[in-house]
Amino acid sequence: MGEDLLRCDGLRRTFGGRVAVDDVSLHVAAGEIYGLLGPNGAGKTTTIKMICGLLDPDAGSVSVGGRSVERELAVRMLIGYVPQDVALYPDLTARENLGFLGRLYHLRGRELSARVDEALELTDLQSRGGDRVDSFSGGMKRRLNIAAGLLHHPRLLVLDEPTVGVDPQSRHAILERVAEFRRRGMAVLYTTHYMEEAERVCDRVGIIDHGRLIAEGTRRELVDRLGQKDRIELSAEGDLDALAAACRSVAGVEAASVSDGAVQIVVGDGRRLLPEVIEAAEHAGVPVRSVDVVEPDLEAVFLHLTGTALRE
Repeated sequence: MGEDLLRCDGLRRTFGGRVAVDDVSLHVAAGEIYGLLGPNGAGKTTTIKMICGLLDPDAGSVSVGGRSVERELAVRMLIGYVPQDVALYPDLTARENLGFLGRLYHLRGRELSARVDEALELTDLQSRGGDRVDSFSGGMKRRLNIAAGLLHHPRLLVLDEPTVGVDPQSRHAILERVAEFRRRGMAVLYTTHYMEEAERVCDRVGIIDHGRLIAEGTRRELVDRLGQKDRIELSAEGDLDALAAACRSVAGVEAASVSDGAVQIVVGDGRRLLPEVIEAAEHAGVPVRSVDVVEPDLEAVFLHLTGTALRE
């Protein structure tokens, strides 16, 4: 990861007597994808609007590239905001939409044309640039929405529910593009209602509830905080009791027992210990037919911390 590109310190925002965001602090580095997860009404949208300069905080600060979003209007040119609602003109072509939006960023002539070509390529829409947006599928509209946020070469890309309502193929394409942005050194702030997306693309995750950031870290860090362990299931031929005993001799294995015709092993880090477990099985002379590593997921962490499902 690069140095911190986005820093939020002590953000607070109230609406009347209701506190929407309460002392939220987070940071996102260049080349990092940070997932912001929370139930509906938790404060995600308000936080995003303050980060993008669309809403002033009552307290706290936001900086991008070390410059204040509140005090320096030009800093907002470093941010690409892709809202949940598709913000495109349906009766214009993809190129016409991007050309119009590019001119709002003061792009002109050959530079504008090159940026439009680049944005279409990044979102895999080169062949549809001359087609009207109202002929696009939902997934294509979402990808063009992302293209619009990339035109001015932002250093921070804010994606608010970019895959809502799209088919699995389009979702896969969008997630592949998001991973590409990381490789290009962009900082990405990503909100989603799909926990599997956060696990797939996000380097770190922050969980927000009732306006407060209640947990933050990598998937492994959050799972370890919950105290859950990985489980390795070995299907094998031969003496399963001997296999379980051999596995218990491996440092890091907390328990191993025979259940439902397989050996169930409890470990702290299943993928790291798997080679040693397989080696122990070989030394025990018990051939292993199949291996399944089951890791605790973010869904369990989220339910534990908020008491609700992400989609509620």
